[in-house]
Amino acid sequence: MTQTGPMTAMSKEMQDCVQACMSCHAVCEETMSSCMQMGGAPSMQIMRALMDCSEMTRMCADMMMRRSPMSAEMCAMCAKACDMCAEACMSMPDDPQMMRCAEACRRTAEMCRAMSGATM
Repeated sequence: MTQTGPMTAMSKEMQDCVQACMSCHAVCEETMSSCMQMGGAPSMQIMRALMDCSEMTRMCADMMMRRSPMSAEMCAMCAKACDMCAEACMSMPDDPQMMRCAEACRRTAEMCRAMSGATM
């Protein structure tokens, strides 16, 4: 497979954003698992927010890595999903895993918001 022209190097900001998305994805997955182990019925609102955020961060990272022309819009949507997830996790302030997740979501939302305004 031949490449038509060299791939432009990803900016430091984009690399950092990809990393943040990947680690946020992982934390959301861990948090879903933790929710299910808690027993009782984990709040559907929290589970939904975790699922949305997990999927969006993974897809957002993938799209940035392949330089999709839709990356900027994806970053904007991803920031929104991360904000909603952070909000949902904050409803359980006594749970350290939820707080770790909220923190990862907040950081990722911030970076994605910055990327959504940047030209890819």
